[in-house]
Amino acid sequence: MSETVLLIGTKKGLWIGRSDEARRLWTVEGPQFEMQGVYSVGIDTRGEQPRLFAGGTSEHWGPAVFHSDDLGKTWDEPPQGSIGFPADADASVERVWQIQPGPPDQPGVVYAGAQPSSLWKSTDGGVTFDLVRALWDHPHRQDWGAGFGGQAIHTVLPHPTDPDRMSVAMSTGGVYQTTDGGASWSPANHGIKAYFMPDPDPDFGQCVHKLAGHPDAPDRLFAQNHHGVYRSDDGGAIWKSIADGLPSDFGFPIAVHPHEPDTVYVFPLIADGNRIPTDASCRVFRSRDAGATWEPLTKGLPDVPSYAPVLRDALCVDQGTPAGVYLGTRDGCVYASPDAGDTWTEVARHLPDVLTVRAAVLP
Repeated sequence: MSETVLLIGTKKGLWIGRSDEARRLWTVEGPQFEMQGVYSVGIDTRGEQPRLFAGGTSEHWGPAVFHSDDLGKTWDEPPQGSIGFPADADASVERVWQIQPGPPDQPGVVYAGAQPSSLWKSTDGGVTFDLVRALWDHPHRQDWGAGFGGQAIHTVLPHPTDPDRMSVAMSTGGVYQTTDGGASWSPANHGIKAYFMPDPDPDFGQCVHKLAGHPDAPDRLFAQNHHGVYRSDDGGAIWKSIADGLPSDFGFPIAVHPHEPDTVYVFPLIADGNRIPTDASCRVFRSRDAGATWEPLTKGLPDVPSYAPVLRDALCVDQGTPAGVYLGTRDGCVYASPDAGDTWTEVARHLPDVLTVRAAVLP
């Protein structure tokens, strides 16, 4: 019988949810890393045993990437520290916003995205990380701005079949891509609007909130922007709006069904001054046709007025069949769907602000 593990990173620690293969009854344990903001979590299932990651930020000790090989019973951090700029970079890591295992054929590779906007690569399974210098030294970096959450690389999307290709997204800078294994990087934002800039269609500077893709359709990418929901069918060369049919084009997360490349999930918010759920309703919207049409998913979600947004990494999917979908809110509630979003179950309530969730079905 399989087990599903759900990592829940919050402003004040990490909680771990566990369920059987039905994913309807949950136990939740925690907190771990008390009083640390856990801005990123990850689950690497490529090895003989799963490895869990937590990117914690201590107000006293600063940020670190921790890993666990016993499903969260114990955690390790290298004595010398897991992540830190070389002395000549004249910078300090403020937060780790993303932990992303590499492709299946690179079992030791794990990536991290951090604040200030920087990409890091590990070749020892996420124990230690080295700065991807070509992106840090990019001539655009001095003009990258800071989103409301800070200047950070928050999405790392390795190409599923070509190890030389990768996409990253940052606030505020937009989408950047490499085709030569990280030796050089180019912006890939054509079609993504930046209404807040003098040129609303710049080469870079867009406030992309999240990217998502699917391994079976490597040239199809989805983006949730600061105003705008987009799809690219050519690997990011051109982006087209798919926001028609949504109550708002503003939001933070976007996720793709693990087995259906045309099925995508978003959580719309009233834009800018409010940033609360549209119609004060907790609703996930799903498209089964790559954004041509959208439907609200509400069965099992709160049917009372809801004012808590879902942040960019607080919506995710697992690899189960049927797929599981998970979301966490800024008022500390976590919900799980065992049937691709058709119905939802409450996993936890009254946690601190939920910053990130990741789930995996384990044998």
